Amino acid sequence: MASIKDVAAAAGVSVATVSRVLNGHPSVSAEARARVRGAVAELGYRPNAVARSLRTDQTHTLGLVISDVLNPYFTELARAVEEEARALGYSVIIGNADERPELQDHHVRNLLDRRIDGLLVSPTDGGSPLMLDAVRDGTPMVFVDRWIPGVDVPVVRADGRQAVRDLVAHLYRLGHRRLAIIAGPAATTTGSERVEAFRAALAEYGLLLPDAYIGQGDFQAESGRRVTEGFLDLPEPPEVVFAADNLMALGALDAVRARGLRVPDDLALAAFDDIPWFVHTDPPVTAIAQPTGELGRAAVRALVDRIEGRTPQSVTLPARLVVRRSCGEAAPAATPPTQSPSPVQRSTS
Repeated sequence: MASIKDVAAAAGVSVATVSRVLNGHPSVSAEARARVRGAVAELGYRPNAVARSLRTDQTHTLGLVISDVLNPYFTELARAVEEEARALGYSVIIGNADERPELQDHHVRNLLDRRIDGLLVSPTDGGSPLMLDAVRDGTPMVFVDRWIPGVDVPVVRADGRQAVRDLVAHLYRLGHRRLAIIAGPAATTTGSERVEAFRAALAEYGLLLPDAYIGQGDFQAESGRRVTEGFLDLPEPPEVVFAADNLMALGALDAVRARGLRVPDDLALAAFDDIPWFVHTDPPVTAIAQPTGELGRAAVRALVDRIEGRTPQSVTLPARLVVRRSCGEAAPAATPPTQSPSPVQRSTS
């Protein structure tokens, strides 16, 4: 196995220069940097990460604690985080909180014990003492998707308020007046924000959001099924159910079908957080899409800025409404087949 001395000899530089190149130090000329990288590739040299971390007090490892790995939104987010981190020279260790604050703290504690350089978190609650202590102790941290109000940590998220307004306007134009919501946990910022955005959008059209039309979910499918069953049992069920995340929307769809009903004929359905599956359901689900990949990449860049001594800014990107056919929209008009030219009739004489 090649050593750092072998790389230095092959590149014609000192061991110190090789070390500076491997650690991203800017004081090396472009020509020397290219020779070192060429020697590293040619010899297949792999730095000892443990030894390097002891020398530099850095592991070039990021921690990511996501709320639910089964949620396709967070799966896509984690993929974007891992890809961007790798491009910037970092590895990622992922912990799945499964929407449980105690499991979130378990992962945060383990990641801090592993001496990660920084932490990306989508908080499952209003902020545990462990996470707040980590912030106070100076651990580089960025909140992604969700955040803890009042905590001085950069936040990378999507703003869905305009998309919710667009959704309500769309439903109103379709003639719907009784609109209900399956809300996420009130302790999460996304849970409370989406309910308030929905209520405010309804008010613009003179519509109310009665307590009976607010169902408390937990961002998981079973709660969507349970809440929808409750809506269907009301003396005057809603015409539309807006699920505040994709898994709760799938649970709502299960509840409707279990009763032999159809979307949108018996109950219209819309969702926050678009996923690839929604185009394959019958009917395809109208949804609010977040720029998930962009959020993941921006979160990594903000965290690396923080780790490397720069001052990152919070990032807010817009969500958008994707109209399909689960709310009673008209099916797209079929494209008429191309007419072949009629055969030329030959006259006979």
